[in-house]
Amino acid sequence: MSAARPLTVLRTVATLAALPLLLTACGYGSDAEDDPTRAEVAADAKKLSASEVKIGYFPNLTHATALVGVQEGLLQKELGGTTIKASTFNAGPSEIEALNAGSIDIGWIGPSPSVNGYTKSAGKNLRIISGSASGGVKLVVNPATVKTLNDLKGKKIATPQLGNTQDVAFLHWIAEQGWKVDAQSGKGDVSVVRTENKITPDAYRSGSVDGAWVPEPTASKLVADGATVLLDESEIWPDKKFVITNIIVSQTFLKEHPDVVEAVLRGSVKTNAWINANPGEAKASANKALEKLSGKALPDEVLDPAWESITFLDDPLASTLDAQAAHAVSAGLLEKPDLKGIYDLEPLNKVLEAEGRPAVDDAGLGVR
Repeated sequence: MSAARPLTVLRTVATLAALPLLLTACGYGSDAEDDPTRAEVAADAKKLSASEVKIGYFPNLTHATALVGVQEGLLQKELGGTTIKASTFNAGPSEIEALNAGSIDIGWIGPSPSVNGYTKSAGKNLRIISGSASGGVKLVVNPATVKTLNDLKGKKIATPQLGNTQDVAFLHWIAEQGWKVDAQSGKGDVSVVRTENKITPDAYRSGSVDGAWVPEPTASKLVADGATVLLDESEIWPDKKFVITNIIVSQTFLKEHPDVVEAVLRGSVKTNAWINANPGEAKASANKALEKLSGKALPDEVLDPAWESITFLDDPLASTLDAQAAHAVSAGLLEKPDLKGIYDLEPLNKVLEAEGRPAVDDAGLGVR
C-alpha cells in the first residue's frame, strides 16, 4: 500500500477562482514578517557576488533547517560578508509570490506550492535545489470513537484545506481502502472536513471532528488533547520517507549568483548534519527560534513527539514528489503536470561531493 502527499494545481480556472491557493504543510495565514534573528558578520568578512541574500521560511518545525541555521549562525558562517535577510511566511502562495517579486531569493517550502509555482509559471520562476525534511504527518483520532483504521468509515476527519497535500493524501488513502468520497465536497464513506490547522484543535475538542490527517505540530497538539496516533504517514511510504520541505531558488538569482546559492546549500547541509548529531540541542534551538517569532514556545508534550517524527535530510526525495503528483492526478485535483526541469541538483551535489558524500538523484526531473 502506498500513499502520497499530493500537489495542487487545480483542474479548472473556475476551481482556482473558487478556492484559496494551496497552503503548505502548516499554513496559518499569508503575511510575511521579518525574522528578528540576526547573525553577526565580521567587519572584514569577504562578500560573495551579492551583498545580501533574502531567504524565506515558515515558523514551523518542518522548516527547522532554516530556523536552526539562522539561529545558530550556521548559514551566515558559509556566506561570509554576504548578509542574510530573513522573512517568515505562513502560507505557500505568499512565499511563491515573494520569490516571483524578488522579495526573497531562496526559500524553504513544501512540495505542493513548489509544483504549483513551477507549473503556473510554465517552469520559468523557480528550481528545487535541495531537500530539507521528511515526514511529520499523522492521522490522529478520538480513541473513544475510532479504535482501528476500519472504524474511520462514517467518521468526520479533518484535513487542512481542499487540495492541500494532506487533504489529497487522505483522499488517496481512502480510495485505497475501496471507499468512495467526492473530492470537492468531502462527502462519502468518510466525511473529509476541511479545517485550518490553527482551529483544528478546537474542532476536535468540540467533537466536530473525530480526528485529523495533519502535519506537525498540529498532530501532537491534538494528542495533547487526548487524541491517539492511528497512522504515521511515513509508514506507508517506501523507506518511510517522503518530502515535506524543499529548498527553492529564483532561477534569476541562481543564474546571477551561483556562489551565494552554493554557500546557502553548504550552510543547509552543515545545519542538517548538526541537527542530526545534536538532536536535543537542535530541538531546543528550533523552539527558541519559534518563541522569538511567535512569542510562545511549544510545550514539551507537543515539541518532543513532533520533533521525533521529522527527519532532516538533504536529499529532495524527488521520486516521492513525482508520486505525489500522480496521486493528485488520480484524486482528480491535478492535471498531469510537466515537472521536467523542476530540479537543479548540481550545486547540492557539488557541496555533497566536497563533504565526501554521495550525490542525490532528481528522478529524471532535472534541468534539460
